Amino acid sequence: SSKIRNTEVQSADGVAVLEDCIGFSLTKTISKVEEKLKKGVLPDCQDDDIIPRVGNEVGAEAQIRFLKAKLRVMQEDLANVVFECRKKDDENQNLETRLKDTEEENTRLQRTISMQQSQTEKYKMLSQEANKKSEGLQQEVTALEKVLQ
Repeated sequence: SSKIRNTEVQSADGVAVLEDCIGFSLTKTISKVEEKLKKGVLPDCQDDDIIPRVGNEVGAEAQIRFLKAKLRVMQEDLANVVFECRKKDDENQNLETRLKDTEEENTRLQRTISMQQSQTEKYKMLSQEANKKSEGLQQEVTALEKVLQ
């Protein structure tokens, strides 16, 4: 994602060119293709759909225009993909923040549960002690009632 964020848009001959900071240049690539087309050298790939089969019948200028138009479409697609990646990165960042907040809340709630469990145990013990004391007092009351009768 850092490579995508370092991508800048530059303009060359009216064509938006995405240039990566690593040194890859579409401008240089276009220039090389233009030079080959001017010399009459066509790409080796006959199955490649960059230049349609009728490309052999059109002039170099038309091929260059076609390639530039194709490049613009590809750059728009790339810009859309970069935009979507950035959007997903932002969404991931938001989700990571929410996850961190949720984990902190979970930790806090676990501490609260632990404290409440220990308090519950404490009150159970106090209740048991009070019940024993109550039973002892009840027996004492019963014994005193017998003495009084």
